[in-house]
Amino acid sequence: MEEQNLTIEGRNAVLEAFRSGKTIDKLFVLDGCMDGPIKTILREAQKGDVIINYVAKERLDQISETGKHQGVIAYAAAYSYATVEDMLEVAREKGEDPFIIFLDNVEDPHNLGAIIRTANLAGAHGVVIPKRRAVGLTATVVKASAGALNYTPVAKVTNLSQTIQALKGEGMWFVCADMDGDTMYQLNLKGPIGVVMGNEGSGVSDLVKKHCDLVARIPMKGDIDSLNVSVATGILAYEVVRQRLQA
Repeated sequence: MEEQNLTIEGRNAVLEAFRSGKTIDKLFVLDGCMDGPIKTILREAQKGDVIINYVAKERLDQISETGKHQGVIAYAAAYSYATVEDMLEVAREKGEDPFIIFLDNVEDPHNLGAIIRTANLAGAHGVVIPKRRAVGLTATVVKASAGALNYTPVAKVTNLSQTIQALKGEGMWFVCADMDGDTMYQLNLKGPIGVVMGNEGSGVSDLVKKHCDLVARIPMKGDIDSLNVSVATGILAYEVVRQRLQA
């Protein structure tokens, strides 16, 4: 089964989840089923810009925990998502330059949880993840964050590149991690900054990378070619911390 926190099944249960304000990450609907109750659920999903997947009955049967899905299953997040503006407001309240970590399609829940924990300890004002092709705030993420989710907001955005572009217009600048970049110790990582980390296998996508101002390489001396993304995030985040302490 896919890594999710809470599976909600059945038309009434799913509709009630939407109307109660529960954060829904994904909705699975029986392909071709468009009766009244399903249309109502779809309207609620569209209000919240929820990802909707139209699937065959076999797929619903596969992910169902009760066998009584009635043609619809919702995945709910363990925590509510914040907004990027919430993070900027936290920075303003603290009188600090914004420091936000952006994750380009990180898929492993243990990595996301560990990154949220690191973000909290490094003084970052939040973590931003994309809506698609990335893990959300599941129970495993909550556990791996070791309580950091209670203090560090996580925002989920539709388009990472557009979000970066909008924040650059507000004075932030961005550094992404990549082996082809300049050694991180040679870069000026002070000021209002976004640290961009990539997918566990493919790294930061070319589309996102081209919007970054700097590309940072973490120096490595071993026999393998890459660090775990949560470890790499910690190393680069603490270079930001080091430079801020010297400011």
